[in-house]
Amino acid sequence: MERIFNFNAGPATLPLAVLEEAQSELLNFKGTGMSVMENSHRTKEYEAINSEAEALVKELLGVPENYRVLFLQGGASTQFAAVPMNLVSADSHADYILTGAWAEKAYKEASKFVKTNVIATTKEENYNRIPQADEIKVSQGPAYVHLCSNNTIFGTQWQSFPDLGDVSMVADMSSDIMSRRFDVSKFALIYAGAQKNLGPAGVTVVIIRKDLLEGIPSSIPTMLRYDIHAKNDSLFNTPPSFSVYMVNLVLRWLKNNGGLAAAEKRNAEKAALIYETIDLSKDFYKGHALKDSRSRMNITFRLPSEELEKTFAAEATKQGMIGLKGHRSVGGIRASVYNAMSLEGCMALTDFMKVFQSKNG
Repeated sequence: MERIFNFNAGPATLPLAVLEEAQSELLNFKGTGMSVMENSHRTKEYEAINSEAEALVKELLGVPENYRVLFLQGGASTQFAAVPMNLVSADSHADYILTGAWAEKAYKEASKFVKTNVIATTKEENYNRIPQADEIKVSQGPAYVHLCSNNTIFGTQWQSFPDLGDVSMVADMSSDIMSRRFDVSKFALIYAGAQKNLGPAGVTVVIIRKDLLEGIPSSIPTMLRYDIHAKNDSLFNTPPSFSVYMVNLVLRWLKNNGGLAAAEKRNAEKAALIYETIDLSKDFYKGHALKDSRSRMNITFRLPSEELEKTFAAEATKQGMIGLKGHRSVGGIRASVYNAMSLEGCMALTDFMKVFQSKNG
């Protein structure tokens, strides 16, 4: 069957060229006579994949020399606990900025282990925007300030990151990492589940400043200790080898297609197409996020009725566009247009939106 346009929030669409390369190597990787999935993680073939993936993350993001890149298991949700357990001492605390469901989850999980503060939130406005700089009230001496860079459910995104001076920032970048350029050195730690822009589910990327690897409590579970994984180059135990392999292929694809500068330009163009259609619809389509907080990754909007929204999603599916139903907690429509979503897919969606409005408006 023909490929469809996959607007799912995650696991998300992958570059066709990457899938075809993986397909060609699936049964016999690099002349080993077996699949990557069958190869030991102790072989030179797999170690080469692991090393190249770390190097490409550093190259594409411009990661400074005083950082490590780790490939871990358990999804970004495991990092909700790992971050405070590794970074917050008994006499310290952490600050959280709440901009959506995943930021809330990170805050609630951290609160089980350490003292936490909410220093800014837009919950009362149903998370339709990112807080302004003057709304962020950092507490006295936090171990870090945590934020979620892009909010998949509500369709908001930090357009620029706050300047908090010497305070360490930690970011969950699961849904927009590798989609644009930014200054990694502003963050002490970044984590991201792979299943949006980086590859399939199963591996989480952690970018951590090296000084944070010192003095991590030996009392926390070994598998949650960043220093252990850094010392063993992410090979302390059997890694999700196929997921890391796929991440490496995606990173190669990104590099070969102009790196993050080109990806950022493509993503801006794709999102602009859909937002323009929303804005010109005379309120038939109503965007959830305020314009200065709009996400380029997850575009959320409502129609005049829930019945029309169900019809919209069903008819789009018939036309080869899946995953447009909004998250169950907020409803509506959501188009996720990560790096691998083509311009053609976004054009097909906007054409459908215009026709649907003409029939139902």
